Amino acid sequence: MKKLSTTLIYILSSVSLLCCCFAGLGILLALPSFLIANKKLKEAYEFPEEYDLDDVKAMKTAKTFALVALSINGLYFVYSIYSLATTDWDTFMNNFNSQMEKYQQ
Repeated sequence: MKKLSTTLIYILSSVSLLCCCFAGLGILLALPSFLIANKKLKEAYEFPEEYDLDDVKAMKTAKTFALVALSINGLYFVYSIYSLATTDWDTFMNNFNSQMEKYQQ
């Protein structure tokens, strides 16, 4: 029996959730984790006799977690694009500079 390891998917998805605050750039980690989980599940469905049922269930859960991480990152990415598109650049830079001054004090 082949093993389905969910560790990589959980690690990539968890790190992508931490990176979503950077304008949704965690999507770069969430998308591969979702695609890997999807590929592994397709293999398990093609040859069900080669995989343990518990491993398939665990991979389904990991795929769901990756999909949630991908959705959150996607929404935050769209929000970031919308925010940059609708806000005047000078206002954005003034807010950025004031936050940097607060941080330096």
